[in-house]
Amino acid sequence: MASGILQVKDNTVVDGNGKQVVLRGAAIGGWMNMENFITGFPGHESQHRAAMLRVLGTEKYEFFFDKWLENFFTDADAKFFASLGLNCLRVPFNYRHFEDDMAPRVIKSSGFKHLDRVIDLCAANGIYTILDMHTVPGGQNPDWHSDNPTNYAAFWDYKDHQDRTVWLWQQIAARYKDNPWVAGYNPLNEPCDPQHVRLPAFYERIEKELREVDPHHILWLDGNTFAMEWRGFDKVLPNCVYAMHDYSTMGFPTGDAYKATEEQKQTLERQYLRKAEFMLQNKTPIWNGEFGPVYADPALDADAATINQDRYNLLGEQLRIYDKYNISWSIWLYKDIGLQGMLYTNPESKWNKTIQPFLEKKRLFWLDKWGQRPASDPEAALRPLVDWIDSVSPTAKYTYPTHWNTEMHVMRSVFNTFLAPSFSDEFAALFQGMEEKELEELAKSFHFDECVQRDGLNQILKDHARTSK
Repeated sequence: MASGILQVKDNTVVDGNGKQVVLRGAAIGGWMNMENFITGFPGHESQHRAAMLRVLGTEKYEFFFDKWLENFFTDADAKFFASLGLNCLRVPFNYRHFEDDMAPRVIKSSGFKHLDRVIDLCAANGIYTILDMHTVPGGQNPDWHSDNPTNYAAFWDYKDHQDRTVWLWQQIAARYKDNPWVAGYNPLNEPCDPQHVRLPAFYERIEKELREVDPHHILWLDGNTFAMEWRGFDKVLPNCVYAMHDYSTMGFPTGDAYKATEEQKQTLERQYLRKAEFMLQNKTPIWNGEFGPVYADPALDADAATINQDRYNLLGEQLRIYDKYNISWSIWLYKDIGLQGMLYTNPESKWNKTIQPFLEKKRLFWLDKWGQRPASDPEAALRPLVDWIDSVSPTAKYTYPTHWNTEMHVMRSVFNTFLAPSFSDEFAALFQGMEEKELEELAKSFHFDECVQRDGLNQILKDHARTSK
């Protein structure tokens, strides 16, 4: 039984008995907020769904996605998650499950079917949930994971986008306000406010207006610029936990390999302390809402075992740092098709075998950022364009988000935002003519019993999980 709704007390989170609770777990990413590298499609979720609707028709489209949402997380997943000692599941969702842009402020009750189910499954297994609006109206950042089909975060410039977001959160909070297993609400994932002052102002607004509906649940507030910086923040809001995201480039193919040198260990801790500076200075609780390496595929990398061991070692060092500072954390992510998840679909599953030819094309053409690998043709196209832009506009590289160089901006705008969605119909055509039996088999590819467990990753998480009862 949960001991009351979690609350913030000084720099800790406590239960109803005043006992500290450290939340450690993962995000069920790619589920109610789909991402291209997690399940294999190109482009953005809304584009993928529109293409699938065109191919399948309404009845089979609704059948497939309902079965897919059902199979992605079941009681077996909750039991496995709890068996590792993990006690919190972050649940990202797309606002489009609950509201249509052409019917604003009209709740789609169907959106709660699977969200309620997963919250209840987690509660039955002693797992808290943090509800995370990963995609909001207008897009809070210029990236694919906010289902933003442009490189412009319109959320910040249009009050109605913000009004709708507050309104929707109020509807959600009204539903869960008495649920002690809901650890709270994560209003915006990885916001990117170029002016830096509108994000803290929005947090002040939503904190006040949500409290009118639910005065008790914690708000988990991401920092600006993909939850990495705190410029413009000058106060601490009540009953709020501030959140950072702490990815390391050493966990990705484009970064230096992690070899556990003292210099690399010190770099990891410095990066953590920089991102946590606001929380440490203001003595607030800290939540690392996302982090984690990607993993090499033995079918593509002859030295995959060595690469992956290096990345397990990197993850272990990060977790030792978080243990040292006794913070809550949520790794990214729980389940996918083989790049990063604690569980992943079997290469021999119907899903993987159906989409495998397209995955090869994604790799060759750089159609998603997270799964990007070296490829000669896109590199040959990209490099001259980047060099030319830098030569004619030396200030282009300083465009917000300023930690992106010109190459990153071009990758996002041209490859991920323009090129990738142009393949949406081609991907959907892989499912042309399939009847419900085949579609259900595809959905069952994501069931716990059909998936492969990434044992090295899961053992490290188990070693560092400390469930507070």
